Amino acid sequence: MQKKALITGLTGQDGSYLAELLLSKGYQVFGLVRRSSSGKVDRIRHLSGEVTILSGDLLDQCSLMDAIEQSQPHEIYNLASQSYVPISWTQPALTAEYTALGVSRLLESIRRCHPSSRFYQASSSEVFGQPDESPQTERTAFRPRNPYGVAKAYAHWMTINYRQQYGLYTCCGITYTHESPRRGTEFVFRKITQGAARIKLGLASELKLGNLEARRDWCYAKDAVHAMWLMLQQDQPDDYIIASGETHSVKELVECAFGCVGLRWQDYVSVDPSFYRPDEAVQLVGSIDKICKQLSWQPQYPFEQLVELMVDHDLKELTDRKA
Repeated sequence: MQKKALITGLTGQDGSYLAELLLSKGYQVFGLVRRSSSGKVDRIRHLSGEVTILSGDLLDQCSLMDAIEQSQPHEIYNLASQSYVPISWTQPALTAEYTALGVSRLLESIRRCHPSSRFYQASSSEVFGQPDESPQTERTAFRPRNPYGVAKAYAHWMTINYRQQYGLYTCCGITYTHESPRRGTEFVFRKITQGAARIKLGLASELKLGNLEARRDWCYAKDAVHAMWLMLQQDQPDDYIIASGETHSVKELVECAFGCVGLRWQDYVSVDPSFYRPDEAVQLVGSIDKICKQLSWQPQYPFEQLVELMVDHDLKELTDRKA
């Protein structure tokens, strides 16, 4: 029997890679897309005709129930949210509606319409905020320090509560920052790789950044979505950290990206305090012992290889635009 999967956030970075992965495994894939996002299909344009698009919105429970009834999915992956931390400070209520309450609506829709579905919730390392231990494990206390992290913490615990209260197969993947050429340029990793490429090609002369000493646990989005899929293939549902297990500073990222194009980064990069986060999270790094041991998952792309992959992509994309 062909498996069916429903993905929210299909047009995002993770949604597009997950759709590719599921299609390669023979799934019938449905994607929930908000009407206002229907034009933002660049990341899934190549999947046209292979994925069935359903209209729906995490703010509207009826549309969620309709989508579940139409698709009758074996697996549901919730990758939709307001995911940009700075915007969560300027739009905290909207962030809560999508990132927190949207998950409640989706869980309740599953319970009512198709309780046999297996559900994956995209949790986030931002739930840890400024942690009291490093690396963080699945048992580390949540101390979110921005509206996005608070909303993700609510969604995480609601997912666990529906598992405990109703016996649903629900899992949370606490994902750390994960990158790819499909990442938006508002995120620092892609901002840097594209910035280095633009400067190399003479399209820019300067790159302004915030805190160069900030450290992050970065991994490749393709590795992350493979972990998501693995989580829903187990006999019992559980929660896992998805990360690289190591940290690198923004400065290291800059050095590596500019090194890929043969430039001295100090000649082009300046620090702008306006790019600092209002409350900078400190030393977020995930322990991947549990997921490696229980799911036999390992990240396949080390940091330097990921930076090179993205710089090469941005060089090619920008060169093609110029041609």
